[in-house]
Amino acid sequence: MSLSLMRGLRAPVFALAILLVPVSAQAIEIQRVISKGGIEAWLVEDHSLPIISMRFLFPGGAATDPIGRQGTANMVSGLLDEGAGDLDSQAFQSRLADESISLSFNASRDNFGGNLRALTRNRDEAFDLLRLALTQPRFDPDAVERIRAQILAGIAARKNDPNQIAQRTFWSATFPDHPYSRPREGTAESVAAITDVDLRTFVTRRLARSELIVGVVGDITPDDLRVLLDQTFGDLPERAEAYTIPKMEPAAAGDVIVVQKKNPQSRVVFGQKGLYRDDPDYYSALVLNHILGGGSFTSRLYDEIREKRGLAYSVFSYLLPMDSAALWLGGAGTENAAVSVSVELVRNQWASIRAFGVTQDELDKAKANLIGSFGLRFENSAAISGMLVAVQRRDLGIEFLNERNDLIAQVTLEDVNLVAKRVLDPAALTVVVVGDPENIDATHTIREDG
Repeated sequence: MSLSLMRGLRAPVFALAILLVPVSAQAIEIQRVISKGGIEAWLVEDHSLPIISMRFLFPGGAATDPIGRQGTANMVSGLLDEGAGDLDSQAFQSRLADESISLSFNASRDNFGGNLRALTRNRDEAFDLLRLALTQPRFDPDAVERIRAQILAGIAARKNDPNQIAQRTFWSATFPDHPYSRPREGTAESVAAITDVDLRTFVTRRLARSELIVGVVGDITPDDLRVLLDQTFGDLPERAEAYTIPKMEPAAAGDVIVVQKKNPQSRVVFGQKGLYRDDPDYYSALVLNHILGGGSFTSRLYDEIREKRGLAYSVFSYLLPMDSAALWLGGAGTENAAVSVSVELVRNQWASIRAFGVTQDELDKAKANLIGSFGLRFENSAAISGMLVAVQRRDLGIEFLNERNDLIAQVTLEDVNLVAKRVLDPAALTVVVVGDPENIDATHTIREDG
């Protein structure tokens, strides 16, 4: 069980109400709020319910973990609400529960962040507990060892999970000797080696005002938010320590790596070089991916592999732009006997779209779906605050949420077919299979126990 799931199990019941707060995409008005101390937040003010939701982010996540201490950022994310200031873990968690406050932290490869949700009447208490967690974490020995044990149990549980094996193998082969190849949660050995000094060092190096990104949605005015921003984040260091994650293109291009495991089914992960978020062809690629494998039941991969032939119980593709690499990824789950044909069909679709493009009908349907479904992302305040942060993180502009559908609508058939020729490369598609596939031509085979 992940730390985030464990946090969710003990979150206040009122959090369920937050998930049911609908907000129309067309009604969103974003205000840029800057505190006296210079801390900026984007605010969607909504007084229809007495609830506040905040997402905050610091660039620099698990990819910045030192070699031999992989998993530090993830471990910090599990410990910041396990005691702070003069409150030990039990006292801190009791305050959260008593005041119906939901507070959680998370670490990805590129970012470290968190979420805060509270009823308006408990607003000041909620923001003060967040202040303590960020600026005065305790890292008490008993809490550290308990969270360490939970992480190690999760690592052990995932060790034999086919999907996790496929992901680890793909990332290791694609980014050898690069921070992105290291598991976000670390390894059993690296997690065991993490000390309280490592945890405190991460906090002092990464959590700083200059890097902070904040999105707030709910029952709060700009004036009140300005005060709370300074009170909550004002004691953080002014600047984070500089770090560099070198940019890298995927290695192992075109390889087929089989991790031999005696399972009745195989898990398949495939991918190649993608596009960065600021690439001028990104929206064309987004539409193209919807046609290729991102459109669920309407995509070519689904139609060719599952609908027509019944070879896979799932198949999909997606774009993954990161800070230092960009991927076009996909996956499938299928019977061992169908793996070889399924992989061939994936490559065939990659090649067909590259060579012949897509049709006007496919383009029109994809654009309509991408535009029509965008509003579903605004179904609750937590989702909106997350989007406010994501837009700031990629420097897309404060009007992006209002302009995004127009950017999709402007994509032409020529745009999509040009990006297909430019980017899609079936020969560079790296494939990882975990299972006992039949009749597949592997460039590398790895034996797994069990």
